[in-house]
Amino acid sequence: MSFKGTVIIKKEDAWVVATCLENNIASQGKTIDEALANLKEAIILYYEDETKEELSLIQNEQIYVTTLEIAI
Repeated sequence: MSFKGTVIIKKEDAWVVATCLENNIASQGKTIDEALANLKEAIILYYEDETKEELSLIQNEQIYVTTLEIAI
């Protein structure tokens, strides 16, 4: 089974933070590649006890990503 997710990557001080929108799991690293590798490991650990049926339900959820601009 594979997992396909939407990831936001942003710089926070000296770290790069990668956050998966589908499950709100985040990880960090000194580079983008390191942050993504750490996020992959965290996601694997998070889902390691899920059954294939549960993972299938998660993968079928629809996520919408957009931007929002508001005058303040």
